[in-house]
Amino acid sequence: MSGDGVRIRAIADADWDAITAMESRAYTELGLTEGRAALRSRADASPETCFVLDVGSRQSGYVLALPYPSFGYPDLERAEQPALTSLPPRNLHLHDLVVVERLRGRGLGRRLLNHLTWTATARGFERISLIAVGRSEPFWSARGFTAHPGVSPDGYGANAVYMSRTTVEPTKRVDARVPCP
Repeated sequence: MSGDGVRIRAIADADWDAITAMESRAYTELGLTEGRAALRSRADASPETCFVLDVGSRQSGYVLALPYPSFGYPDLERAEQPALTSLPPRNLHLHDLVVVERLRGRGLGRRLLNHLTWTATARGFERISLIAVGRSEPFWSARGFTAHPGVSPDGYGANAVYMSRTTVEPTKRVDARVPCP
């Protein structure tokens, strides 16, 4: 994914300062920042489903996703713990998808989501879940996610909504013209 100077790649050790700064800018106003150790623990739990978005030579976005049972989600107050089950969940939880402010509205969030969807499908995940925060439910609905009103995501703010969708065929494009969160 690079002919236009955009590349999605695995997270490297040198990326954590930029990821932490992007996360802080995206979530401080919502009171949902986690800090470097918690973020890194989520990526360490599933490095093959966590990515950095480079535009030119700059880290300009990231996605953190990790296997979680359906209707489960990370506790923002704690670092991720090793899985206690021998059967991996068929659900991939999209914990964070962030694009830097100056590049939003250019389809980069869609590219990250498409890349994650391809990865999830290739790895045998049947669903992708997330928690929509900061009134972002319309953004995610436009990308095929459905709200589950019976699930109350504790610790994610007053307007948090648990959402999920099935993984789609990798040839299908998730396309909506809504600015990236």
